[in-house]
Amino acid sequence: MKTVFLDRDGVINRYPGDRLYVTSLNKFRFLPKAKEALALLSKKGFKVFIASNQAGVGRGVYAQTTLNKITSVMLRKIEKSGGRIDKVYYCTHKKDAGCICRKPLPGLLKKAAKEFKFSLKNAYFIGDTIRDVLTAKAAGSRSILVLTGKEKLKNQVNWEVKPDYIFKDLLTAVKFLTQ
Repeated sequence: MKTVFLDRDGVINRYPGDRLYVTSLNKFRFLPKAKEALALLSKKGFKVFIASNQAGVGRGVYAQTTLNKITSVMLRKIEKSGGRIDKVYYCTHKKDAGCICRKPLPGLLKKAAKEFKFSLKNAYFIGDTIRDVLTAKAAGSRSILVLTGKEKLKNQVNWEVKPDYIFKDLLTAVKFLTQ
């Protein structure tokens, strides 16, 4: 099964900045060509999952109902553009909660693999941070770093791990995967 995991903030929608969260629907903005990329993945038969830390819920910065509303509208707009997300997995725990689902631990990916019965070794994880790369490595998956969010290429001398691939944005990464 062709499988792709995507981080949300900085990959699908604009990165809100350090210590900031997408706390309302009007702060959620798709990145250019993100919906086109998701439609291409769907057209090419990929299973597509979102795996994202959303600790703002656990911290009380915004409510679970707000996250649910943002997710619902995001999914509807993706579908309207011809894309499909098979399932969204969020870790809403605070950083110090010690949960196994908070990235860079691979709990969200393992949960999807168990639920949908596929091997993570053939999956890709597309993210915008080295934490996402670490998540992919911990799950035994391949990592793709996109430069539309938190991480910048100039910081690579400080990276504790190197991604398998680096692309400027989600569409470029998806074109690579679907060629």
